[in-house]
Amino acid sequence: MGSTASYTVSVIIPAYDRLERLPTAIDSVQSQSYAAHELIVVDDGSTDGTADWLAEHHPEITLIRQNNHGVSHARNRAIEHASGNWIALLDSDDRWYENKLAEQVNALQQAPQMRLCHCDEHWLRNGKRVNPRHKHRKYGGDIFTHCLPLCCISPSAVLIHRTLLDEVGLFDESLPACEDYDLWLRICSREEVLYLDQALLEKTGGHEDQLSQRYPAMDQFRLQALAKLLRSHTLTVSQTQQASELFIEKLVIFCNGARKRHRHDAVDTLQSEYRDLIDPTLIL
Repeated sequence: MGSTASYTVSVIIPAYDRLERLPTAIDSVQSQSYAAHELIVVDDGSTDGTADWLAEHHPEITLIRQNNHGVSHARNRAIEHASGNWIALLDSDDRWYENKLAEQVNALQQAPQMRLCHCDEHWLRNGKRVNPRHKHRKYGGDIFTHCLPLCCISPSAVLIHRTLLDEVGLFDESLPACEDYDLWLRICSREEVLYLDQALLEKTGGHEDQLSQRYPAMDQFRLQALAKLLRSHTLTVSQTQQASELFIEKLVIFCNGARKRHRHDAVDTLQSEYRDLIDPTLIL
């Protein structure tokens, strides 16, 4: 069992025009009963004065400024800059409860072989508490099967040892959405994760600037992530079969939807792009 001194946590918050919500996220980090080693905020090309506000009100925070390149690029730059041996992510519109890091560090001390710990969360939509659907239930252990249909780990809920990111790689910057789904698949295909069945944060939704609002057809990005994983040839036989079956299922559904919207060119493009992963007898 390691001492808490071996759990230096770098907290990363990417922010793009979220000055209205960012102070709450920052306060939730600075109010932790287990103090973070550092807090890094990446201003991803904001136009709302985020960088100036941070410089004036929080000079103790490490600020990285960049042109707008998206959340994956922002997180990756901060991870590369971070000096802690554990990485904690926090979306700028979420907030942690004060015992979030303490509970996770304590749990990891009891299970030192684990390199990713995530937890449950409370959901707020348009300011009101909502109950997640059964399909959003969280799990621990070997959760690859649970990761396939949808993203089953929230970025704001994770604590990840940086050696794990060194091995599997960082966020895929070519994905405008579902970048977390892609990363969790890569991680959970190779090792078990630790899960705390405690709501240790508040996750908000319903506002217009969320990626899920900007990209309603999220399955196109899940298809890209699944295809990349299948082509990596790192999966077991069983994992390959599961991932391939879901890939085909999602591809057929997506193509049927495109065809209904008379986007036959999109179907042709997908059939060409994923030719190596499709049975030649399959009619999309």
